[in-house]
Amino acid sequence: MGKAFRLSAADSLSLGNAVCGFLAVCVLAYSAIQQLQVDGGRFTPEPSYFATAIVLLLIGATCDLFDGLVARRFRASAMGAELDNLADVISFGFAPAFMVVIWGGFTPQVPFTAVLAAAAAVLVAGVVRLARFACVKTKSGDFMGLPIPMGAMTVISIVLLFQPSVWSLAAVLGVAWLMVSRIEYPKPKGQLAAVVLGWIMVNVAFLTVWVAWPQGGDLPIKIGASMQIALVAAIPLRVLFYKREQRKEAARIRIGH
Repeated sequence: MGKAFRLSAADSLSLGNAVCGFLAVCVLAYSAIQQLQVDGGRFTPEPSYFATAIVLLLIGATCDLFDGLVARRFRASAMGAELDNLADVISFGFAPAFMVVIWGGFTPQVPFTAVLAAAAAVLVAGVVRLARFACVKTKSGDFMGLPIPMGAMTVISIVLLFQPSVWSLAAVLGVAWLMVSRIEYPKPKGQLAAVVLGWIMVNVAFLTVWVAWPQGGDLPIKIGASMQIALVAAIPLRVLFYKREQRKEAARIRIGH
């Protein structure tokens, strides 16, 4: 019974992921509170606070990537899977949803209820995605639906690239739908895992430079965010083309017989 209460090294990384998500929300809330106090009820999202929050979320994503590797290399506790999912809800469910509210909730371009609906969709889709991941396994071993860390990073990319509008909110809803869809996304293994880790570290570096040197411009962030959105959009298209080719091949085989 005592072993169930012991935290492993992998659990420490999961808890670090949760703390990063919590701190990201705190940074965004502090930016809103501070500016509302100074400007007398007017609020414009400050890019530096967004950058700090995103750096924290990327660090959380790095912890999330490593906790599984550490658990397989050393040992996993009885609480490991549950801690991992709970941490993911905070960092990749609630924190991006809160970021959507801060991004679009104080602008007259879109109704506040529409912003809340989009943010709630991100949170609900993330929770459902994690619950389904714990219960459903695909035959191929790949992910069914967009993994929640990638979904969170895509929502963040939309927030960085676009102003709040009906179309950008529709894109956020599209990401939420991808998370609960039946589209299979390849699981990072071997070289692919190394590429994913490298992408995360490069983005952390870009964002750190953006925070420390704002006069340098937003080009690195825009490039990284555009690549993230293109990657997430390209995978479903690739799956659709692949399935179409499979159906054509099956039809040719039937005709040949």
